[in-house]
Amino acid sequence: MPQIALITGATSGIGEATALKFAENGFDLIITGRRDERLTILKNKLEERNVRVLTRCFDVRNETDVKNAIGNLPDEWKNIDVLVNNAGLAAGLSTLQEGDTDDWNRMIDTNVKGLLYVTRAVSPGMVARKNGHIINIGSIAGKEVYPNGNVYCATKHAVDALSKGMRIDLVPHNVRVTQICPGAVETEFSIVRFHGDKDRACKVYEGYECLVAADIADCVWFAVSRPPHVNINDMVVMPAAQASGTIFHKVFEKTDN
Repeated sequence: MPQIALITGATSGIGEATALKFAENGFDLIITGRRDERLTILKNKLEERNVRVLTRCFDVRNETDVKNAIGNLPDEWKNIDVLVNNAGLAAGLSTLQEGDTDDWNRMIDTNVKGLLYVTRAVSPGMVARKNGHIINIGSIAGKEVYPNGNVYCATKHAVDALSKGMRIDLVPHNVRVTQICPGAVETEFSIVRFHGDKDRACKVYEGYECLVAADIADCVWFAVSRPPHVNINDMVVMPAAQASGTIFHKVFEKTDN
């Protein structure tokens, strides 16, 4: 039987690219997200690769919905081999004293509590089977703090700590844990951060060749495809033109061509 991967936040960006990568390699997929129409579109695309796909539309911030969606999976979908905790976001870019508490709650509830809710629902099955792999999508923001990134950086530092804690808790049960920490990846990330301001979001990626979602999907697949005795604990991946959260070598103007 093909292995099963559950990917949160699969409706765009890194989550979608990871789903496509897993499908290319014969995994059956449980894809989750908040946008049902996008889940349907992705499901159709994945099924063209001759894999089974199950969609579950819910917001990882809602603990009850997470429990219901994962706790009531059909029997043939319960044995999840790989969990990719991809759902996450940044909201706003401001000093702490000027911060929007709604943005703070949204980031904390998604990036930290959502990851915890999903992991809590999936990991007991892996422990019972003595097999599994959890991938947490972190960020360079979990390794350093940059101006105006205060709460987002705090949530990704939490993911870093939780990944280390999961590794300790799950190592006796043959469950692998990996954190992937991207630098600048051109997805919907900045559009969400700037509340839909596409012009401002585009400027984040001007002047250098940034990463794309498929680059991170390749990293996820690399970690998952290692031999069973190998665990990639932590991986930081940045564009060649990025040295830290704030230091870039920008040499050209980005165009649409």
